[in-house]
Amino acid sequence: MLATRIAAVLFALAAAHAQSSELRFDAASVKQNHASDCRGRWDFAVSHATVTAENAPLRRIISRAYQLTDDRISGPAWIDSQCYDIRAKAPAGASDSDLMVMLQRLLVERFHLIARRESNERPVFFLVIDKGGTKLSADGDKNSKPAAGDGRVLFMARHLPDLCERLATVAGRPVLDKTGLDGSYQIEFTYVPFGTVAGDPSETGSDIFSAVRDQLGLKLEAQRAMVEILKIESIDKVPTRN
Repeated sequence: MLATRIAAVLFALAAAHAQSSELRFDAASVKQNHASDCRGRWDFAVSHATVTAENAPLRRIISRAYQLTDDRISGPAWIDSQCYDIRAKAPAGASDSDLMVMLQRLLVERFHLIARRESNERPVFFLVIDKGGTKLSADGDKNSKPAAGDGRVLFMARHLPDLCERLATVAGRPVLDKTGLDGSYQIEFTYVPFGTVAGDPSETGSDIFSAVRDQLGLKLEAQRAMVEILKIESIDKVPTRN
């Protein structure tokens, strides 16, 4: 309880600082996307002092703004079923970290977001680099893609947070990135989901743990750790007009 209260106080202080700072977008457009009822392809990107989202679920926008994985955002169910288009331009030279502070402020101003951070200890997996070294390739490298089939699931991503989210869903615990890696990678591997009859469980790289180790050069270590959760207390479904 003490840790939770301290985290809430620190978050309130940080939010107050963000509100009083000069970090804000020069221009920002926020619109609901009704084209596919939040189904189909979505995108969220940060590049050249610009944040763009296309058909992106609100949960994903919030998680990126606060630099948490999706599973660590607690809020109403509709934040998964409502998608938005955002294009926000910051002053030239703004860092990615600055952009996320600006996005937090945008969520407060346009969606009237009220949230607090909580921390509690729970079982987790640490994602670390295996003893043999990482096998990740830089984004854009022309490597042959692993083939799915025979009950295997193909996973593709560019960033470690996306990998951690997917691993957490499959493994049933939060996955915390402890690799120290940053940037964009060509993350591609296949695995056989738990409980399926397809595939040989003894085959190298078959289950999710072996696949991460053998195909990515990473490792999932069972640990207990304090996990930070962003708890949404209030948020509007319809953003204020541009």
